[in-house]
Amino acid sequence: MPLAEESTLPSDPPLTLPLVIIGNGPSGICLSYMLSGYRPYLSPDAVHPNSILQSRLEEARHLSIHEQDLEYLSEGLEGRSTNPVAVLFDTLLHPNADFGYDYPSVLQWKLEEEHYIPHIVLGKGPPGGAWHDMEGSMLTLSLGDWMELPGLKFKDWALGKRRNLKTDRATPAEVASYYKHYIKIMGLQRNFIDNTYITSVVKPYREQEESTSQGNGVVVASEEPQIREGNDEPVLKKNWEIQGYTRAADGSHQPFCLFAEAIALATGTFDSPARLGVSGEDLPYVSHCVAEFEAAVSKGKLGGSVDPVLIVGAGLTAADAILCAYNHNIPIIHAFRRRVTDPSLIFKQLPKKLYPEYHKVYHMMCMQSHTTASNLHASYTSFPEHCVLSFKPDMKCVLQGTGGLKKVLKISMALVLIGSHPNLSFLKEQGRGLGHHPNQPITCKGNPVEIDPYTYESSKEPNLFALGPLVGDNFIRFLKGGALAITRCLETRQKNRHRLAESDGVS
Repeated sequence: MPLAEESTLPSDPPLTLPLVIIGNGPSGICLSYMLSGYRPYLSPDAVHPNSILQSRLEEARHLSIHEQDLEYLSEGLEGRSTNPVAVLFDTLLHPNADFGYDYPSVLQWKLEEEHYIPHIVLGKGPPGGAWHDMEGSMLTLSLGDWMELPGLKFKDWALGKRRNLKTDRATPAEVASYYKHYIKIMGLQRNFIDNTYITSVVKPYREQEESTSQGNGVVVASEEPQIREGNDEPVLKKNWEIQGYTRAADGSHQPFCLFAEAIALATGTFDSPARLGVSGEDLPYVSHCVAEFEAAVSKGKLGGSVDPVLIVGAGLTAADAILCAYNHNIPIIHAFRRRVTDPSLIFKQLPKKLYPEYHKVYHMMCMQSHTTASNLHASYTSFPEHCVLSFKPDMKCVLQGTGGLKKVLKISMALVLIGSHPNLSFLKEQGRGLGHHPNQPITCKGNPVEIDPYTYESSKEPNLFALGPLVGDNFIRFLKGGALAITRCLETRQKNRHRLAESDGVS
Protein backbone atom coordinates (compact mmCIF):
# COMPACT_ATOMS: atom_id res chain seq x y z
CA MET A 1 0.00 0.00 0.00
CA PRO A 2 1.10 3.61 -0.47
CA LEU A 3 3.00 5.51 2.16
CA ALA A 4 1.31 8.08 4.33
CA GLU A 5 -0.48 10.89 2.55
CA GLU A 6 2.44 13.25 3.19
CA SER A 7 5.84 11.57 3.28
CA THR A 8 8.40 12.45 5.92
CA LEU A 9 11.90 11.12 6.22
CA PRO A 10 12.52 8.66 9.05
CA SER A 11 15.23 9.20 11.62
CA ASP A 12 15.25 6.13 13.88
CA PRO A 13 15.08 3.33 12.94
CA PRO A 14 16.05 3.68 9.26
CA LEU A 15 13.35 2.90 6.69
CA THR A 16 14.03 0.34 3.98
CA LEU A 17 12.18 0.83 0.70
CA PRO A 18 12.14 -1.12 -2.55
CA LEU A 19 13.28 2.03 -4.40
CA VAL A 20 14.54 5.52 -3.67
CA ILE A 21 14.51 7.99 -6.58
CA ILE A 22 17.11 10.75 -6.44
CA GLY A 23 15.85 13.74 -8.40
CA ASN A 24 12.32 15.16 -8.67
CA GLY A 25 12.36 16.53 -12.20
CA PRO A 26 10.30 15.06 -15.07
CA SER A 27 12.22 11.76 -14.95
CA GLY A 28 11.55 11.21 -11.25
CA ILE A 29 7.92 12.33 -11.57
CA CYS A 30 7.20 9.96 -14.46
CA LEU A 31 8.85 7.02 -12.69
CA SER A 32 6.81 7.70 -9.54
CA TYR A 33 3.63 7.82 -11.65
CA MET A 34 4.23 4.33 -13.04
CA LEU A 35 5.43 2.88 -9.72
CA SER A 36 2.17 4.15 -8.18
CA GLY A 37 0.18 1.68 -10.26
CA TYR A 38 -0.65 3.64 -13.41
CA ARG A 39 -0.35 1.20 -16.29
CA PRO A 40 -0.61 1.74 -20.07
CA TYR A 41 -2.81 -0.44 -22.28
CA LEU A 42 -3.53 -0.32 -26.00
CA SER A 43 -6.70 1.74 -26.45
CA PRO A 44 -9.68 -0.30 -27.71
CA ASP A 45 -10.04 1.53 -31.03
CA ALA A 46 -6.41 2.55 -31.48
CA VAL A 47 -4.67 1.90 -34.79
CA HIS A 48 -0.98 2.75 -34.89
CA PRO A 49 0.28 4.07 -38.24
CA ASN A 50 3.15 1.57 -38.03
CA SER A 51 1.36 -1.61 -39.13
CA ILE A 52 4.11 -3.95 -37.86
CA LEU A 53 4.01 -2.41 -34.40
CA GLN A 54 0.22 -2.48 -34.45
CA SER A 55 0.17 -6.22 -35.18
CA ARG A 56 2.62 -6.87 -32.34
CA LEU A 57 0.48 -4.86 -29.94
CA GLU A 58 -2.61 -6.80 -31.01
CA GLU A 59 -0.95 -10.09 -30.01
CA ALA A 60 -1.22 -9.15 -26.33
CA ARG A 61 -3.91 -6.48 -26.32
CA HIS A 62 -5.23 -7.69 -22.96
CA LEU A 63 -1.87 -7.10 -21.26
CA SER A 64 -0.43 -3.77 -20.14
CA ILE A 65 2.73 -2.61 -21.91
CA HIS A 66 4.58 -3.31 -18.63
CA GLU A 67 3.82 -7.02 -19.02
CA GLN A 68 4.96 -7.32 -22.63
CA ASP A 69 8.32 -8.03 -24.23
CA LEU A 70 9.82 -4.58 -24.72
CA GLU A 71 12.66 -5.85 -26.89
CA TYR A 72 10.16 -7.50 -29.26
CA LEU A 73 7.96 -4.41 -29.46
CA SER A 74 10.84 -2.01 -30.08
CA GLU A 75 12.57 -4.10 -32.74
CA GLY A 76 13.08 -2.12 -35.96
CA LEU A 77 11.86 1.22 -34.61
CA GLU A 78 13.91 4.36 -35.24
CA GLY A 79 13.88 7.71 -33.50
CA ARG A 80 15.91 10.51 -31.94
CA SER A 81 17.10 8.42 -28.99
CA THR A 82 19.72 5.69 -28.84
CA ASN A 83 17.67 3.81 -26.24
CA PRO A 84 15.17 1.44 -27.90
CA VAL A 85 12.56 1.52 -25.12
CA ALA A 86 12.60 5.33 -25.23
CA VAL A 87 11.89 5.22 -28.96
CA LEU A 88 9.15 2.60 -28.46
CA PHE A 89 7.29 4.51 -25.78
CA ASP A 90 7.57 7.81 -27.64
CA THR A 91 6.20 6.07 -30.74
CA LEU A 92 3.20 4.88 -28.73
CA LEU A 93 2.59 8.28 -27.13
CA HIS A 94 3.35 10.45 -30.19
CA PRO A 95 3.07 8.31 -33.34
CA ASN A 96 5.19 9.64 -36.23
CA ALA A 97 5.85 12.91 -34.36
CA ASP A 98 9.22 13.41 -36.05
CA PHE A 99 7.49 13.40 -39.43
CA GLY A 100 5.31 16.35 -38.43
CA TYR A 101 2.14 14.37 -37.67
CA ASP A 102 -0.10 14.98 -34.68
CA TYR A 103 -1.59 11.52 -34.26
CA PRO A 104 -3.18 10.81 -30.88
CA SER A 105 -1.59 8.40 -28.44
CA VAL A 106 -2.60 4.77 -28.90
CA LEU A 107 -2.44 4.18 -25.14
CA GLN A 108 -4.94 4.48 -22.33
CA TRP A 109 -3.93 4.58 -18.67
CA LYS A 110 -5.49 2.63 -15.83
CA LEU A 111 -4.77 2.98 -12.12
CA GLU A 112 -4.24 -0.49 -10.63
CA GLU A 113 -3.26 0.16 -7.03
CA GLU A 114 -2.33 -3.48 -6.41
CA HIS A 115 0.76 -2.83 -8.53
CA TYR A 116 1.98 0.01 -6.31
CA ILE A 117 5.67 -0.31 -5.44
CA PRO A 118 6.62 1.72 -2.33
CA HIS A 119 9.16 4.43 -3.09
CA ILE A 120 10.09 8.01 -2.31
CA VAL A 121 11.35 10.79 -4.55
CA LEU A 122 13.99 13.10 -3.08
CA GLY A 123 14.55 16.55 -4.59
CA LYS A 124 16.28 19.79 -3.67
CA GLY A 125 13.35 22.02 -4.62
CA PRO A 126 9.69 21.64 -5.62
CA PRO A 127 8.70 18.89 -8.09
CA GLY A 128 9.82 19.85 -11.56
CA GLY A 129 13.52 20.07 -10.81
CA ALA A 130 15.57 22.47 -12.91
CA TRP A 131 12.48 23.85 -14.66
CA HIS A 132 11.88 26.07 -11.62
CA ASP A 133 15.30 27.69 -12.07
CA MET A 134 15.00 28.55 -15.76
CA GLU A 135 14.09 31.93 -17.16
CA GLY A 136 10.32 32.14 -17.04
CA SER A 137 9.66 34.17 -20.17
CA MET A 138 11.68 32.40 -22.87
CA LEU A 139 10.06 29.66 -24.93
CA THR A 140 11.04 26.03 -24.54
CA LEU A 141 12.70 24.13 -27.35
CA SER A 142 9.98 21.48 -27.53
CA LEU A 143 6.29 21.81 -28.31
CA GLY A 144 4.07 21.98 -25.24
CA ASP A 145 2.59 18.52 -25.73
CA TRP A 146 6.10 17.05 -25.96
CA MET A 147 6.74 18.35 -22.44
CA GLU A 148 3.73 16.56 -20.98
CA LEU A 149 3.74 13.46 -18.81
CA PRO A 150 1.39 10.46 -19.19
CA GLY A 151 -2.25 10.88 -18.22
CA LEU A 152 -2.51 14.68 -18.36
CA LYS A 153 -2.36 16.45 -21.71
CA PHE A 154 -0.48 19.73 -21.51
CA LYS A 155 -3.01 21.50 -23.76
CA ASP A 156 -5.90 20.46 -21.51
CA TRP A 157 -4.06 21.74 -18.45
CA ALA A 158 -3.04 24.97 -20.15
CA LEU A 159 -6.56 25.75 -21.39
CA GLY A 160 -7.63 28.94 -19.68
CA LYS A 161 -4.21 29.51 -18.11
CA ARG A 162 -2.33 30.92 -21.10
CA ARG A 163 -2.88 34.41 -22.43
CA ASN A 164 -0.99 33.89 -25.68
CA LEU A 165 -2.06 30.87 -27.70
CA LYS A 166 -0.26 31.89 -30.89
CA THR A 167 2.43 29.26 -30.35
CA ASP A 168 2.37 25.62 -29.27
CA ARG A 169 5.62 26.17 -27.40
CA ALA A 170 5.41 26.80 -23.68
CA THR A 171 7.52 28.86 -21.31
CA PRO A 172 9.63 27.16 -18.62
CA ALA A 173 7.43 28.79 -15.98
CA GLU A 174 4.36 27.12 -17.50
CA VAL A 175 6.14 23.76 -17.69
CA ALA A 176 7.29 24.01 -14.06
CA SER A 177 3.74 24.84 -12.95
CA TYR A 178 2.39 21.92 -14.98
CA TYR A 179 4.73 19.46 -13.21
CA LYS A 180 3.76 20.74 -9.75
CA HIS A 181 0.09 20.39 -10.65
CA TYR A 182 0.71 16.95 -12.16
CA ILE A 183 1.80 15.28 -8.93
CA LYS A 184 -1.21 16.71 -7.13
CA ILE A 185 -3.84 15.64 -9.66
CA MET A 186 -2.25 12.18 -9.92
CA GLY A 187 -2.10 11.75 -6.14
CA LEU A 188 1.68 11.42 -6.02
CA GLN A 189 2.42 13.94 -3.24
CA ARG A 190 2.85 11.16 -0.68
CA ASN A 191 5.91 9.94 -2.58
CA PHE A 192 7.71 13.31 -2.81
CA ILE A 193 9.96 14.92 -0.22
CA ASP A 194 11.34 18.36 -1.10
CA ASN A 195 14.33 20.29 0.24
CA THR A 196 16.45 17.16 0.56
CA TYR A 197 20.18 17.07 -0.15
CA ILE A 198 21.97 13.76 -0.62
CA THR A 199 25.51 13.52 0.75
CA SER A 200 26.28 9.80 0.45
CA VAL A 201 24.96 6.71 -1.34
CA VAL A 202 26.83 3.46 -0.58
CA LYS A 203 26.37 -0.21 0.12
CA PRO A 204 28.08 -0.34 3.50
CA TYR A 205 28.12 -4.09 4.06
CA ARG A 206 28.80 -6.59 1.32
CA GLU A 207 29.85 -10.15 0.94
CA GLN A 208 33.58 -10.40 0.30
CA GLU A 209 33.35 -11.97 -3.14
CA GLU A 210 30.94 -9.25 -4.26
CA SER A 211 33.05 -6.37 -2.95
CA THR A 212 36.17 -7.63 -4.71
CA SER A 213 34.43 -8.31 -8.03
CA GLN A 214 33.13 -4.77 -8.42
CA GLY A 215 36.46 -3.02 -8.84
CA ASN A 216 35.08 -0.36 -11.16
CA GLY A 217 31.85 0.18 -9.25
CA VAL A 218 30.75 3.02 -7.03
CA VAL A 219 30.39 1.27 -3.69
CA VAL A 220 32.83 0.21 -1.01
CA ALA A 221 32.76 -2.64 1.48
CA SER A 222 33.11 -1.97 5.17
CA GLU A 223 36.08 -3.78 6.64
CA GLU A 224 34.40 -3.90 10.05
CA PRO A 225 30.65 -4.51 9.69
CA GLN A 226 28.96 -2.81 12.62
CA ILE A 227 25.69 -4.75 12.67
CA ARG A 228 25.85 -8.15 14.37
CA GLU A 229 23.36 -10.68 15.62
CA GLY A 230 23.41 -12.90 18.69
CA ASN A 231 25.95 -15.37 17.27
CA ASP A 232 28.37 -12.45 16.82
CA GLU A 233 28.55 -13.03 13.04
CA PRO A 234 28.42 -9.98 10.75
CA VAL A 235 25.07 -9.21 9.14
CA LEU A 236 25.91 -8.75 5.47
CA LYS A 237 23.77 -6.09 3.85
CA LYS A 238 23.07 -5.67 0.15
CA ASN A 239 20.85 -2.62 0.51
CA TRP A 240 21.85 0.90 -0.43
CA GLU A 241 22.38 3.37 2.39
CA ILE A 242 21.33 6.93 1.58
CA GLN A 243 22.48 9.75 3.84
CA GLY A 244 21.70 13.42 3.58
CA TYR A 245 19.80 16.24 5.22
CA THR A 246 16.60 18.20 4.83
CA ARG A 247 16.69 21.98 4.94
CA ALA A 248 13.98 23.78 6.86
CA ALA A 249 12.57 27.21 6.06
CA ASP A 250 14.80 28.77 8.73
CA GLY A 251 17.89 27.30 7.08
CA SER A 252 18.50 24.62 9.69
CA HIS A 253 19.56 21.12 8.61
CA GLN A 254 18.05 17.83 9.76
CA PRO A 255 20.18 14.78 8.87
CA PHE A 256 18.57 11.53 7.74
CA CYS A 257 19.61 8.00 6.84
CA LEU A 258 17.53 5.37 5.08
CA PHE A 259 17.99 2.12 3.19
CA ALA A 260 16.73 0.98 -0.20
CA GLU A 261 16.87 -2.23 -2.17
CA ALA A 262 17.42 -0.19 -5.33
CA ILE A 263 18.33 3.36 -6.35
CA ALA A 264 17.15 5.29 -9.41
CA LEU A 265 19.29 8.25 -10.49
CA ALA A 266 17.06 10.93 -12.04
CA THR A 267 19.18 13.99 -11.32
CA GLY A 268 19.35 15.46 -14.82
CA THR A 269 22.47 17.33 -15.91
CA PHE A 270 21.88 20.97 -14.93
CA ASP A 271 23.63 21.00 -11.56
CA SER A 272 27.21 21.80 -12.53
CA PRO A 273 28.03 24.18 -15.44
CA ALA A 274 30.81 22.98 -17.74
CA ARG A 275 34.03 24.99 -17.54
CA LEU A 276 36.67 25.97 -20.09
CA GLY A 277 39.55 25.20 -17.74
CA VAL A 278 41.52 28.33 -18.72
CA SER A 279 43.43 30.89 -16.73
CA GLY A 280 41.29 33.60 -15.15
CA GLU A 281 38.01 31.68 -15.39
CA ASP A 282 37.33 32.35 -11.70
CA LEU A 283 37.65 36.13 -12.00
CA PRO A 284 34.56 38.05 -10.77
CA TYR A 285 33.47 39.23 -14.22
CA VAL A 286 33.32 35.65 -15.61
CA SER A 287 30.01 33.83 -15.10
CA HIS A 288 28.64 30.41 -16.02
CA CYS A 289 25.01 31.23 -15.33
CA VAL A 290 22.46 33.11 -17.44
CA ALA A 291 20.59 34.16 -14.29
CA GLU A 292 23.61 36.16 -13.08
CA PHE A 293 23.74 37.98 -16.42
CA GLU A 294 20.02 38.71 -16.32
CA ALA A 295 20.38 40.07 -12.78
CA ALA A 296 23.17 42.41 -13.92
CA VAL A 297 21.01 43.59 -16.81
CA SER A 298 17.96 44.21 -14.60
CA LYS A 299 20.07 46.23 -12.15
CA GLY A 300 21.33 48.42 -14.99
CA LYS A 301 24.97 47.43 -14.52
CA LEU A 302 25.43 46.87 -18.25
CA GLY A 303 23.42 49.80 -19.53
CA GLY A 304 24.69 52.82 -21.46
CA SER A 305 27.99 52.87 -23.29
CA VAL A 306 29.75 49.72 -22.10
CA ASP A 307 32.28 47.30 -23.49
CA PRO A 308 30.81 44.22 -25.16
CA VAL A 309 29.65 41.15 -23.27
CA LEU A 310 31.53 38.00 -24.31
CA ILE A 311 29.24 34.97 -24.73
CA VAL A 312 31.00 31.62 -25.24
CA GLY A 313 29.07 28.67 -26.67
CA ALA A 314 26.86 27.74 -29.60
CA GLY A 315 23.89 26.08 -27.92
CA LEU A 316 20.43 27.33 -27.05
CA THR A 317 21.43 28.68 -23.64
CA ALA A 318 24.06 30.86 -25.31
CA ALA A 319 21.42 31.92 -27.86
CA ASP A 320 19.05 32.93 -25.04
CA ALA A 321 21.78 35.08 -23.49
CA ILE A 322 22.48 36.68 -26.89
CA LEU A 323 18.79 37.53 -27.32
CA CYS A 324 18.65 39.02 -23.83
CA ALA A 325 21.71 41.22 -24.49
CA TYR A 326 20.53 42.18 -27.97
CA ASN A 327 17.08 43.22 -26.71
CA HIS A 328 18.73 45.45 -24.08
CA ASN A 329 21.10 47.10 -26.58
CA ILE A 330 24.18 45.54 -25.01
CA PRO A 331 26.99 44.91 -27.54
CA ILE A 332 27.94 41.24 -27.92
CA ILE A 333 31.05 39.28 -28.81
CA HIS A 334 30.10 35.69 -29.54
CA ALA A 335 32.87 33.07 -29.59
CA PHE A 336 32.36 29.39 -30.46
CA ARG A 337 34.56 26.55 -31.67
CA ARG A 338 32.50 25.26 -34.60
CA ARG A 339 32.11 26.53 -38.16
CA VAL A 340 28.82 28.25 -38.90
CA THR A 341 28.21 25.60 -41.59
CA ASP A 342 28.64 22.73 -39.12
CA PRO A 343 25.56 20.48 -39.60
CA SER A 344 25.58 19.52 -35.92
CA LEU A 345 24.74 23.07 -34.81
CA ILE A 346 21.36 22.93 -33.09
CA PHE A 347 20.08 25.92 -35.10
CA LYS A 348 20.29 23.91 -38.33
CA GLN A 349 17.97 21.28 -36.83
CA LEU A 350 15.13 23.63 -35.86
CA PRO A 351 12.27 24.62 -38.23
CA LYS A 352 12.31 28.37 -38.90
CA LYS A 353 8.58 28.82 -38.38
CA LEU A 354 8.63 27.36 -34.89
CA TYR A 355 11.90 28.93 -33.76
CA PRO A 356 12.24 32.36 -35.42
CA GLU A 357 14.23 33.89 -32.55
CA TYR A 358 16.90 31.18 -32.68
CA HIS A 359 17.19 31.51 -36.43
CA LYS A 360 17.69 35.24 -35.94
CA VAL A 361 20.71 34.41 -33.77
CA TYR A 362 22.01 31.94 -36.35
CA HIS A 363 21.61 34.54 -39.11
CA MET A 364 23.75 36.97 -37.09
CA MET A 365 26.32 34.25 -36.46
CA CYS A 366 26.70 33.81 -40.21
CA MET A 367 26.38 37.41 -41.44
CA GLN A 368 27.96 39.49 -38.66
CA SER A 369 31.27 37.70 -38.27
CA HIS A 370 34.49 39.54 -37.41
CA THR A 371 35.70 38.50 -40.88
CA THR A 372 33.02 40.55 -42.64
CA ALA A 373 34.25 43.87 -41.29
CA SER A 374 37.54 45.35 -40.20
CA ASN A 375 36.03 46.43 -36.89
CA LEU A 376 33.52 44.92 -34.50
CA HIS A 377 29.87 45.33 -35.39
CA ALA A 378 27.98 47.76 -33.18
CA SER A 379 25.49 45.27 -31.72
CA TYR A 380 26.87 41.79 -32.33
CA THR A 381 30.03 40.17 -33.70
CA SER A 382 30.63 36.44 -34.02
CA PHE A 383 34.00 34.68 -33.79
CA PRO A 384 33.48 31.23 -35.32
CA GLU A 385 36.19 28.60 -34.82
CA HIS A 386 37.66 30.50 -31.89
CA CYS A 387 38.48 29.39 -28.38
CA VAL A 388 39.23 31.34 -25.21
CA LEU A 389 42.88 31.16 -24.13
CA SER A 390 42.57 33.20 -20.95
CA PHE A 391 40.78 35.94 -19.04
CA LYS A 392 42.82 38.83 -17.64
CA PRO A 393 42.29 40.80 -14.40
CA ASP A 394 41.96 44.04 -16.43
CA MET A 395 38.68 42.80 -18.03
CA LYS A 396 40.34 41.54 -21.20
CA CYS A 397 40.02 38.13 -22.82
CA VAL A 398 42.36 36.41 -25.25
CA LEU A 399 40.78 34.53 -28.17
CA GLN A 400 42.58 32.29 -30.64
CA GLY A 401 41.38 31.23 -34.09
CA THR A 402 42.20 28.14 -36.13
CA GLY A 403 45.20 29.83 -37.75
CA GLY A 404 46.76 30.50 -34.38
CA LEU A 405 46.13 34.27 -34.52
CA LYS A 406 45.35 35.71 -31.09
CA LYS A 407 42.98 38.59 -30.40
CA VAL A 408 42.83 40.58 -27.15
CA LEU A 409 39.38 42.10 -26.54
CA LYS A 410 38.13 44.43 -23.82
CA ILE A 411 34.84 43.23 -22.35
CA SER A 412 32.43 44.15 -19.55
CA MET A 413 31.40 40.61 -18.64
CA ALA A 414 31.98 37.04 -19.84
CA LEU A 415 29.34 34.32 -20.01
CA VAL A 416 30.66 30.78 -20.47
CA LEU A 417 27.65 28.70 -21.59
CA ILE A 418 29.06 25.45 -22.96
CA GLY A 419 26.79 22.91 -21.29
CA SER A 420 26.52 21.37 -17.86
CA HIS A 421 27.27 18.17 -15.98
CA PRO A 422 25.28 16.20 -13.39
CA ASN A 423 26.19 16.47 -9.73
CA LEU A 424 26.86 12.91 -8.57
CA SER A 425 29.08 13.93 -5.66
CA PHE A 426 27.18 11.57 -3.36
CA LEU A 427 28.62 8.56 -5.24
CA LYS A 428 32.16 7.26 -4.96
CA GLU A 429 34.38 9.20 -7.40
CA GLN A 430 31.22 11.04 -8.54
CA GLY A 431 29.99 7.94 -10.36
CA ARG A 432 32.90 7.84 -12.83
CA GLY A 433 32.82 4.04 -12.86
CA LEU A 434 29.25 4.02 -14.22
CA GLY A 435 29.89 5.52 -17.66
CA HIS A 436 30.69 3.98 -21.03
CA HIS A 437 34.22 5.34 -20.65
CA PRO A 438 35.70 4.25 -17.29
CA ASN A 439 37.22 6.86 -14.99
CA GLN A 440 35.75 9.79 -16.94
CA PRO A 441 33.04 12.18 -15.65
CA ILE A 442 29.45 11.34 -16.51
CA THR A 443 28.10 13.61 -19.25
CA CYS A 444 24.81 13.35 -21.13
CA LYS A 445 26.45 13.30 -24.56
CA GLY A 446 30.04 12.13 -24.28
CA ASN A 447 29.83 9.64 -21.42
CA PRO A 448 26.31 8.71 -20.24
CA VAL A 449 25.64 6.03 -17.65
CA GLU A 450 25.98 2.61 -19.28
CA ILE A 451 22.74 0.69 -18.83
CA ASP A 452 20.94 -2.44 -19.93
CA PRO A 453 18.80 -1.03 -22.78
CA TYR A 454 15.64 -2.86 -21.68
CA THR A 455 15.80 -2.43 -17.88
CA TYR A 456 17.84 0.80 -17.50
CA GLU A 457 19.85 -0.92 -14.77
CA SER A 458 23.50 0.07 -14.59
CA SER A 459 25.78 -2.34 -16.42
CA LYS A 460 28.41 -1.73 -13.73
CA GLU A 461 26.37 -1.74 -10.52
CA PRO A 462 23.41 -4.06 -9.75
CA ASN A 463 20.25 -2.46 -8.34
CA LEU A 464 21.27 0.99 -9.51
CA PHE A 465 19.10 2.45 -12.27
CA ALA A 466 19.40 5.68 -14.25
CA LEU A 467 17.11 7.52 -16.66
CA GLY A 468 16.67 10.82 -18.44
CA PRO A 469 19.68 12.96 -19.43
CA LEU A 470 22.03 10.70 -17.43
CA VAL A 471 21.52 8.02 -20.09
CA GLY A 472 21.43 10.42 -23.04
CA ASP A 473 17.67 11.11 -23.16
CA ASN A 474 17.70 14.90 -23.03
CA PHE A 475 14.19 15.41 -24.41
CA ILE A 476 11.24 14.85 -22.09
CA ARG A 477 9.57 12.88 -24.89
CA PHE A 478 12.11 10.11 -24.41
CA LEU A 479 12.71 9.94 -20.67
CA LYS A 480 9.33 8.25 -20.22
CA GLY A 481 10.73 5.07 -21.77
CA GLY A 482 13.21 4.82 -18.90
CA ALA A 483 10.38 4.97 -16.38
CA LEU A 484 8.57 2.19 -18.25
CA ALA A 485 11.66 -0.04 -18.37
CA ILE A 486 12.55 0.42 -14.69
CA THR A 487 8.99 -0.19 -13.51
CA ARG A 488 8.72 -3.34 -15.62
CA CYS A 489 12.05 -4.62 -14.26
CA LEU A 490 11.05 -4.06 -10.62
CA GLU A 491 7.62 -5.65 -11.16
CA THR A 492 9.21 -8.70 -12.79
CA ARG A 493 11.65 -9.13 -9.90
CA GLN A 494 8.86 -8.71 -7.40
CA LYS A 495 6.85 -11.47 -9.13
CA ASN A 496 9.88 -13.76 -9.19
CA ARG A 497 10.43 -13.28 -5.46
CA HIS A 498 6.81 -14.14 -4.77
CA ARG A 499 7.08 -17.31 -6.86
CA LEU A 500 10.21 -18.37 -5.00
CA ALA A 501 8.54 -17.70 -1.65
CA GLU A 502 5.50 -19.74 -2.65
CA SER A 503 7.63 -22.64 -3.88
CA ASP A 504 9.64 -22.61 -0.66
CA GLY A 505 6.41 -22.70 1.29
CA VAL A 506 5.17 -25.73 -0.64
CA SER A 507 8.42 -27.61 -0.14
